[in-house]
Amino acid sequence: MAERKNIHGLQFTTRRGAKVIDIGDMEIWDGADLSLIRDTLHILVRREQKRTVGIEMKHVKYVPSGFFGMLFDWFDSGVTIKLFTPQSRVQDMLWFKRFVVEEAPGSYRLHDGSLYDGPDLSDEVDEPETEMVTV
Repeated sequence: MAERKNIHGLQFTTRRGAKVIDIGDMEIWDGADLSLIRDTLHILVRREQKRTVGIEMKHVKYVPSGFFGMLFDWFDSGVTIKLFTPQSRVQDMLWFKRFVVEEAPGSYRLHDGSLYDGPDLSDEVDEPETEMVTV
């Protein structure tokens, strides 16, 4: 796979134990945005060895059809995937309703349909962190 030379414009924070990708205030993601997220996840998981990653979705009203499938591929490889502050349009998607569970208000985790029995991280404090990553 050819790697993207830079992932400019993205911001990263650490929240509820996850390295969180924030693509900005874009409401409708297209294939290019999906590609950017995919490449960024590849860097975080493969190169930086992150086992828990998240995506900030507070502005998003529409995601490309491959978005959830891509996330599930990472989940199947053992990576914990979290989604933060998704709007109701995203929460109403059938895929979201079936494979995402709320951990805390505004914090959701991808799951395989079984009940969650992991650690309660509700007391964990968000760690503000802004960085630009160039690859």
